[in-house]
Amino acid sequence: MSAVLPDARVNKNLQGPGIRAKVQRFGGYLAGMIMPNIGAFIAWGLITAMFIPTGWTPNANLATLVGPIITYLLPILIGYTGGRMVHGQRGAVIGAIATMGVIVGTDVPMFLGAMIMGPLAAYLLKLLDKAIEGKVKTGFEMLIDNFSLGILGGIMAVIGKLAIGPVVEVLVRWLGSGVQALVNAHLLPLASIFVEPAKVLFLNNAINHGVLSPLGAAQAQTAGKSILFMVESNPGPGLGLLLAFMLFGPISLRPSTPGAIIIHFFGGIHEIYFPYVLMKPKMILAVIAGGMSGLFVGSLLGAGLVAPASPGSIIAYFAVTPRTGYIPMLADVLVATAVSFVVASALFGFGRGAKDELQVETEMGVVTTPMGSAPAASFGTSSVATATATRTINGRDVKKLIIACDAGMGSSVMVASAMKKKLASEGVEVTHTPVNGIPADAQLILCHSGLLDRAEAIAPKNAVIIPFEQYMGDPAFTKVENAIKNGETLES
Repeated sequence: MSAVLPDARVNKNLQGPGIRAKVQRFGGYLAGMIMPNIGAFIAWGLITAMFIPTGWTPNANLATLVGPIITYLLPILIGYTGGRMVHGQRGAVIGAIATMGVIVGTDVPMFLGAMIMGPLAAYLLKLLDKAIEGKVKTGFEMLIDNFSLGILGGIMAVIGKLAIGPVVEVLVRWLGSGVQALVNAHLLPLASIFVEPAKVLFLNNAINHGVLSPLGAAQAQTAGKSILFMVESNPGPGLGLLLAFMLFGPISLRPSTPGAIIIHFFGGIHEIYFPYVLMKPKMILAVIAGGMSGLFVGSLLGAGLVAPASPGSIIAYFAVTPRTGYIPMLADVLVATAVSFVVASALFGFGRGAKDELQVETEMGVVTTPMGSAPAASFGTSSVATATATRTINGRDVKKLIIACDAGMGSSVMVASAMKKKLASEGVEVTHTPVNGIPADAQLILCHSGLLDRAEAIAPKNAVIIPFEQYMGDPAFTKVENAIKNGETLES
């Protein structure tokens, strides 16, 4: 069962139906093949930005690295990672072999092909390993293991070359043409209508790294840059929203926003502003307007990045912007910030109703505390979410604290770093992980409420899961800290 949430409205907004958790899970799986390899994408982008004929320091010899990296290295890394997610090291190896089959003979980056062949080959090998488990005579285990992988890997490579590769190549070309048509018609800004709401439902990594980054990399190979890298990662809409909260939002929330702005804009952790939107759902209009405006200006000026900006920090933006692209990039970000700020401020009435809003919320039992803790109650006590507690653990028994987020590389790292400092003297190991990768021996898990359904589906049955609403100063963090230090009971 889930832990008791502090506000029924937030619980309703964040948990959602099971189908959303399934979409998150699928999208998280796609992103999970890309995100561990983002460093390789950035390396390719920097080499491209530096050494191609229009780069900072053109070098024909070093520019020969660009093609092989995007054609061979990046897809193989994706296939390797996808296979490893399914069947460990053996899955990783056969995933790389199968991916090579879709690469050979095509002249488009086979990211999509790798995302298909890697997990598929690993899954088939997993089935084969299970089928012959316990049937191999002693002394022949290594021989059978190696040949089963090699034979199946060879078969999958051939299938990839003859069947999967050509189909994926046509699909990639079709998708690329469609995206380019949207850019040429200045219709790409419409993507924000779907992207921005999906982001606050924690589908940001799935959209960016599962869909936009592969398409953007293919476009950047021919054009030298791609605006698709800026569709989801643009820090402008979130910055404008947080600035409006700081100046005109509910008074009790204003102290939390300066820190959130720094983490979002410079740290690139966009999840920090999602709870602000979820607490005030009408603010989704502000980030949609900001995203659309930024993309419109960016499309007009020819903005684009040479590689994914991950995390979506302004620092990362500067690092992967082509030499001639800084003014269009800044125009995109600044316009998105300004429009998001103006729309959010107008929705707040430019602060005219901030005191009244706080007073009404207090009278109705919704008390929002500083530093971003979620509302403590809802519209009367009858609407507070109640769940039957079925798992408990004493804080003294906690040996490992798991911080789970969508990808295990952004917000969870930030929370884990803060909790490590708080629990440094308690001998508790604090680990961050993707929500899909919660270990089987997990005792105590902290995750955002928006990911609670997925965490409950993955976590061991006896694990205690404590959800939180805000990434800074949430009462759940203090609750866990005090329980571990004082031997108090935690339940979910």
